Amino acid sequence: YIYDNVIMGPTRPDFFLYRYLCRATSAVAFMPDFCDDAFHVDIININLASQFFRHMTTSFWLALILTFPYLAYELWRFIRPALYANEKENVKWVFIFGTVMFFLGCLVGYLLVFPMTLRFLAGYQLSDLINNQISLDSYMDNFLMLTFIMGIVFELPLLSWFLSKLGLVNRSFFKKYRRHAIVALLILSAVITPSGDPFTLSIVFVPLYLLYELSSLFVKR
Repeated sequence: YIYDNVIMGPTRPDFFLYRYLCRATSAVAFMPDFCDDAFHVDIININLASQFFRHMTTSFWLALILTFPYLAYELWRFIRPALYANEKENVKWVFIFGTVMFFLGCLVGYLLVFPMTLRFLAGYQLSDLINNQISLDSYMDNFLMLTFIMGIVFELPLLSWFLSKLGLVNRSFFKKYRRHAIVALLILSAVITPSGDPFTLSIVFVPLYLLYELSSLFVKR
């Protein structure tokens, strides 16, 4: 069930994101048509043992992601005795916030970033003579990489708070480099979803920009 409906979900036209964007197509004039029921991605296996080893490695990564709160809690229990009372309270909220943001980032990676990347790249053709058949290893590598990377990216507010505590950044830093950040995030969004239409670009850019603004709220003035 997990492989067919969760991991392989973005390969089917009835995936949650595609159905939602299909309904929005009639309301937004400049967005591409997501109501293409013919969309599908052929996943093939080209190595004898790939499916077996992918089963093992995927189970490991999913277990690592799902047990992240417990691992964070055990780390907290390990360092707690060495902290003062006020430090214990601060660190406790750091672990809670970091865990929530990590899962939120993974969710954004799974529901938004990976499907949009897959939909573009799976349909891109250098030549009509070339058919896209995605290997299982290629699909799983990109799936796990983008999901996990987004989880790490969403720790930016926590990193900003930590750097602020060290006196390395302050709120004026984010204000000063806001325009630079916007350009960098637009470039990053274009790389993630290189379809060329402004709607697809914006649905990746907006969460990343909001993350930048959220980070600025976690630092000292």
